[in-house]
Amino acid sequence: MLRRWFARTIGYARLFCIGFLIGLAALRIADPAGLEDIRLRTFDTFQLIDPRVKTARPVTIIDIDEKSLAKLGQWPWPRTRIADMIINLTRLGAVVIAFDIVFAEPDRLNTDAVADTIRYLDEVTRAKLRALPSNDQIFADAIRRSRVVLGESGLPEVLSAFDKSLPVTGLAMLGEQPQRFLLDFPGLLRNIHALEEAAAGRGLFSIKPERDGIVRRVPMLMQAQGTVLPSLSFEILRVVTSTRTILVKSEKSGLKSVAVSGLELPTDLNGRLWLHFAHRDPSIYISALDVLDESVAPAAIAGKLVLIGTSAAGLNDIKSTPVDPAVPGVEVHAQVLESALTRSLLSQPNYGIVVELCAAILLGILVIAFAPLLGPITLVAVGALFASLLIGTSWYFYAKHRMLIDFTYPLLSTTAIYLTLIFTSFVREQAQRRQIRSAFGQYLSPALIEQLAQSPEKLVLGGEQREMTIMFSDVRGFTTISESYKNDPQGLTALMNRFLTPLTNAILDRKGTIDKYMGDAIMAFWNAPLDDKQHQLHACEAAIDMLERIDVLNQERAIEAKESGQTFIPLNVGVGLNTGVCVVGNMGSDLRFDYSVLGDSVNLASRLEGQSKEYGFPIIVGSKTALAVKDKFAILELDFIMVKGKKEPEVIYAVAGREETAHSARFQRLRNLTIEMLACYRSRDWDGTLGAIERGRRTDEAGALELLYNLYEARIQGYQNKPPPEDWNGAFALLTK
Repeated sequence: MLRRWFARTIGYARLFCIGFLIGLAALRIADPAGLEDIRLRTFDTFQLIDPRVKTARPVTIIDIDEKSLAKLGQWPWPRTRIADMIINLTRLGAVVIAFDIVFAEPDRLNTDAVADTIRYLDEVTRAKLRALPSNDQIFADAIRRSRVVLGESGLPEVLSAFDKSLPVTGLAMLGEQPQRFLLDFPGLLRNIHALEEAAAGRGLFSIKPERDGIVRRVPMLMQAQGTVLPSLSFEILRVVTSTRTILVKSEKSGLKSVAVSGLELPTDLNGRLWLHFAHRDPSIYISALDVLDESVAPAAIAGKLVLIGTSAAGLNDIKSTPVDPAVPGVEVHAQVLESALTRSLLSQPNYGIVVELCAAILLGILVIAFAPLLGPITLVAVGALFASLLIGTSWYFYAKHRMLIDFTYPLLSTTAIYLTLIFTSFVREQAQRRQIRSAFGQYLSPALIEQLAQSPEKLVLGGEQREMTIMFSDVRGFTTISESYKNDPQGLTALMNRFLTPLTNAILDRKGTIDKYMGDAIMAFWNAPLDDKQHQLHACEAAIDMLERIDVLNQERAIEAKESGQTFIPLNVGVGLNTGVCVVGNMGSDLRFDYSVLGDSVNLASRLEGQSKEYGFPIIVGSKTALAVKDKFAILELDFIMVKGKKEPEVIYAVAGREETAHSARFQRLRNLTIEMLACYRSRDWDGTLGAIERGRRTDEAGALELLYNLYEARIQGYQNKPPPEDWNGAFALLTK
């Protein structure tokens, strides 16, 4: 009743979708790559629609461009030329000068290197050259007289030991230590010692794009060769604000923000800054050649943060952003500075995932609850409304608050739930159609129907040989019962269905296959068409379960008969079980056949069922069945018989109960009395047999063996009048089938 109520009011499809919704929530928490990529593409679309509009241009880029390379020669240039560039920019009023370039080796044009390289040079001239200051020293002096931030680069491997004598930007931690959350580079490429010492700041210009190659987030802090270092752009902000130490705020889940004096930047959990990109701005670029020949307008430099980098294709520093497919890497640093100084940053709040999960769960529950009740047009309209609401809410937070709240996950989750409901509805309709077909399919074996559905090529006559356990069951005295319904054939049909249903369920629940119904009788078997290594055990369990279900049915019928004033006739079932090698398969004619079983073991099972009323036990089994289950059931030996039509005798047993019955004192007494009786009987000790029967009748267990005692008394009386032959082995030949 509970199962039927549940299926009608809630439905298994809804229950499955609730579980599916929980799984989708777990998927969002795990955040696999594919789901993150969809979310990032959505944020890209927002930036394409509404990119950052520049309200100020605090940054100027000095571009080592194609024009400069063509005029001044290939890179790298002599350090004296770079020093001249710093001197000119400082004179023009640059606030900070930063290099998106690393000077990792000494200048190849240093005077001492030239003195050692030029052949046929006299020693006096060599000595004069060595006495001159090196290009690197000139460059370092120019750096020292200005405010310069040098760039460094993270490396995938360690090239040299970390020089602890060089200065490193100080960090102040508020909360958890940030190292485990940061982008980590095993190695670090630094500038030569003289330049690092002279610089006002040092920062990593390494930028790691997302998996699709697009730069969306730029790390403000990174770890390289075991040391936490600021990014180039954030180090510029530190130098500009004259802050000695960077403040890092973090919690157990990751970083929250990084700050310098008067400026705090919100980051994601890994210390990365979400950039609100503007389109590439050529107006902030000045050719390095113009700076060196002093043709640049002073207003383009005065009061600016100056970045020195390259747009030359040959120097391979091109990046992709959500709004531009190709920009010089130095402009990404410029956009960080512009966004930070103009407070035009994006943020993805840490509670954003909670908002997304709550929206997905709420909408999912609404779909699960009401989708099956709505018509298709209404459902599409409501779905469009919810989708518009999700997209609109996400866009509102982006446009008004520059917050990144994902709508794709709730939308995809709700769509998945809806499609699942549609699929389960389709499956349910198909099941209903199969149910209609199954009403006609009952003429064939259901196991065969399923087997043929999976493998139509098996629709041929023939079979296979395998060991099986066969069952025959029959209702005792059914003729008398049916006579009481001679004026009510519908009532008799209802009664047959009423008792055949629980018996069938008992068999099917124990992995049995129904072969056929023969009026009030059932034929079933185990270990076909599916393999069942415990077929004897399952068959015995089914037999006991059948008796228990019949007892329940008799109790219900007794109450009904009493209430209606009718005569109650109980239903009693006899069961025969036997195990042996049989032939099983599709048997019949070309036009009509069934999945059935044949063999001597089948015949013996039928005979055993017929003898259950003679021995007084409702379940009688053959020796192979009994030996296979003797440790799990209460097995009682009954007789040694010769079945009509068979040459070999068979020891038969009764199944008197389950394992707990076998261990009971009552059953042990029954078993001992039976063993004593059979031992005397098979040794032709008729008086001893009768004495054992007499002693058994005086015990409390006499009632259970009364029919068995009567049977053996009748046999002994016959043997006393006509003794068995001298070669008699104790077997009794059954005269009837």
